[in-house]
Parts: sequence; structure tokens; C-alpha cells
Amino acid sequence: MKNSVLLVVDVQQSMVENHPYNESNVLSNIKALISLCRENGVEVIYVRHDGGTGDELERDSDGWQIWKDIEPQASEKIFDKCFNSAFRGTGLAAYLDSKKIQRIILAGLQTEYCIDTTCKVAFEYGYEVLIPEESTSTYDNEYSSGEKIVEYYTHKIWKDRFAEIISMEELKTAVIR
Repeated sequence: MKNSVLLVVDVQQSMVENHPYNESNVLSNIKALISLCRENGVEVIYVRHDGGTGDELERDSDGWQIWKDIEPQASEKIFDKCFNSAFRGTGLAAYLDSKKIQRIILAGLQTEYCIDTTCKVAFEYGYEVLIPEESTSTYDNEYSSGEKIVEYYTHKIWKDRFAEIISMEELKTAVIR
């Protein structure tokens, strides 16, 4: 996949320890995506959220760290953010443009917050966005279950509007081409 990157958003210790919906499959798929991209020369970029002083995602806290099972390699970029968008105030767009990136494979947490906002901003900037099935997740809340939130955003908001929803198998074939 020439001119593509994998953007792994907010897969941080605290987020994983809070056990998002479909945790095992989503985390397994994210690990597989990272391996697949590394093996096929697709750059892996991490985005990490700073929730501010006292937050479980406070900068430099244990919870803020990228989940230990997907730690970045020394050469891989990490963009830190304090907004829902991976682009706002991070320099990510300038970096992607400098690399002539056209396509973003997007995965991570939380579906209705940082993944949704990042997806839509990437779309507005003109990037093609691919979201592999079962590669985003969130948590139950007082209005809906994590499962319903993921399904709603995947199939009613993003699909055929802001992103291409692709199976892991289809993505494997696309990345290897």
C-alpha cells in the first residue's frame, strides 16, 4: 500500500485496563495490523492522548503510556494530543503531507470520540481512510452499549461516507499488493 500509514490512536495502558467492548478481538487485530504493516513497509504512527493533570491519561503517568503489548519501535513516530482530533495542534497533517501520504489505516480507541473525530478530520484533509472491522472500540455508557456504539459508527456514520470499512482479510491482501 504505497503512500499509506497505520494510525494507532489512544491504545494506552489506562484505556486497555478499563476493558473496552470486544477487547480481545480488537486488541488482537490492532497487534496484527501493526505486524502486517511493519512487515510490508507501511509506516506505523502512534497517537497518545494527554487528559491533563489528575486524569487517568495524565502525561507521563502509567495510564498515559502506550499499551505495553504494542509499544512503538524506536524509529516509529508518536504524536501527543490533548483534543479528540489526532490532527489538532499535533503536526500530524504536516508530517503526513511531507511523506506524501494519501491513505490512513485507522485503528484504536474510543470509537465515538477520538476515532470518529480523527476519521472526519482526515476525510476533510483529503486522505482516504480505511477502518478495518473490529479495530476500534469503546465502553458502555448510560445511553448505549459499547457494541451498539461501535456498530453505529462503523456502519451508519463512517461506511461509504467518511471511510472505507474493510475486513482484516481484505486489508491483508491490500497491504501486500
